[in-house]
Amino acid sequence: MSVLKVIEVLSSSTTSWEDATSKAVEKASKSVKHIRSVYVQDQSATVKDGKVTEYRVNLKLTFEIE
Repeated sequence: MSVLKVIEVLSSSTTSWEDATSKAVEKASKSVKHIRSVYVQDQSATVKDGKVTEYRVNLKLTFEIE
């Protein structure tokens, strides 16, 4: 039987929400092992002078506890 844990992670990117998500998983995987899934809970963006300048995501990462 596996035991899973869920943590919340925030990330941002100047490119896209997908890039912000990928960066979050890549960074978290350096210290959290056995990541099983990611759930994008919330998305937002920063706007300056009528243009999106930063994409932000709030993620839930699920990983297996050893």
